[in-house]
Amino acid sequence: MQTHGRGKLLPGQTMPVYRGPIHCLTSIFKREGIRGCYRGVAIMSCRDIPGIGLFFMAYHVMCKKLTFPGEDKPRVWALLLSGGVAGTVTWVTVNPLDVIKSRLQSDGVKHQKYRGMWHCITDSYRTGGIRVFYTGVTINALQGFPVSAVTLTVYSLVLQALGGFNTNVTMGTD
Repeated sequence: MQTHGRGKLLPGQTMPVYRGPIHCLTSIFKREGIRGCYRGVAIMSCRDIPGIGLFFMAYHVMCKKLTFPGEDKPRVWALLLSGGVAGTVTWVTVNPLDVIKSRLQSDGVKHQKYRGMWHCITDSYRTGGIRVFYTGVTINALQGFPVSAVTLTVYSLVLQALGGFNTNVTMGTD
């Protein structure tokens, strides 16, 4: 669905293949069975499992670095900065896998180009070089900063407010 444009069609463009998410799911299921509904899940796991580990590790390290000497908790601005840096670092790192995931998931809409994950990686490299794996890295890194900053800060503050994990956050500005 994300690979379809929105708005008016340009000359030479055709109508989108799917009318909506339900139509997309039922069409893929009819054409490819349950396996088609999970296309790209292996590469997504290769992206997300280490990516989430890196995300939280970078957040934790940054929080520790931005905690003032003599204080045991980072301040809210430190949480925001730590979350933003963690999101940006993570997206820059996992972007090559995200490119492959997106190519595999959009493959087969009209015809199937790739025989699998490795074929997609090698074909992408052969046709676009190493730069192809960094397609969209700038926008991913830019959107990753504010989204991750807010997400991790709110997550930490909610956990603290609920008496969950000790996030050691100082609310003051002094």
